[in-house]
Amino acid sequence: MPELPEVEALAGYLRERAVGRRVDRVEVAAISALKTYEPAPAAASGRTVTDARRHGKFLAVVFDDDLHLVVHLARAGWLHYREAFPSGGPLRPGKGPIALRVRLDDGSGFDLTEAGTQKKLAAYLVTDPAAVPGVAKLGPDALAADLDTFAGRLRSRRGQVKGVLTDQTVLAGVGNAYSDEILHAARLSPFALSDRLTDEQVAALHEATGRVLGDAVSRSLGQKAAELKGEKRSGLTVHARTGLPCPICGDTVREVSFADSSLQYCPTCQTGGKPLADRRLSRLVR
Repeated sequence: MPELPEVEALAGYLRERAVGRRVDRVEVAAISALKTYEPAPAAASGRTVTDARRHGKFLAVVFDDDLHLVVHLARAGWLHYREAFPSGGPLRPGKGPIALRVRLDDGSGFDLTEAGTQKKLAAYLVTDPAAVPGVAKLGPDALAADLDTFAGRLRSRRGQVKGVLTDQTVLAGVGNAYSDEILHAARLSPFALSDRLTDEQVAALHEATGRVLGDAVSRSLGQKAAELKGEKRSGLTVHARTGLPCPICGDTVREVSFADSSLQYCPTCQTGGKPLADRRLSRLVR
């Protein structure tokens, strides 16, 4: 799933390429992806792209007269910028990967696509981003929160720190991959209880959050949309590296699997050398 650094980079890419261009038309190929009906997609036609922004893990394309196309890319969604589109008529609703297409006046534009069968990409055309339920519920941005705000939000929920860190109502922008990276950098077990962390542990987690996300944003900015996934993978130390050596200590990166996701961690760096066999049975929480 695209997280804060990738969405920030996509917004930056759109600011560089699309701002100042007039919208020719917006075409919806996956009716289920468009979650609003008023204003209609035709309302964007003729308007100028004035900005692109990030709200947590939501991407927002801003048109003049306060019209916003707000998108949550979900697990398998992505943005593909086209310098030119293939010849042919408008998109037809169907089973292909394209959910929505924005054509600009110079012949370029972008597609919002989603792979797989679980179609969860969501697009909203609104006059205020706060009208999008997920945006309205966002906590402070993870990259912008100072230590006091970060500590207060983290301790406002009792739970395993991995889950609290990825709760978008607590802190916005962190998902499965970067939470693994942040916890590894902070040398914390993913099962540590958020309301039992010491001041030193919270400070280490805050520092690691800023450093990991900041480094990822720095690497991603300036990259083309098509290059961002590869850039993300190249910068990971534990996430999606099960069985490989930890680049810090050399121990083997291990995994805990859940019904529809998994986490990766280094026992030496994070759990005193002891593997986490099962999230329900493990006592390695501090």
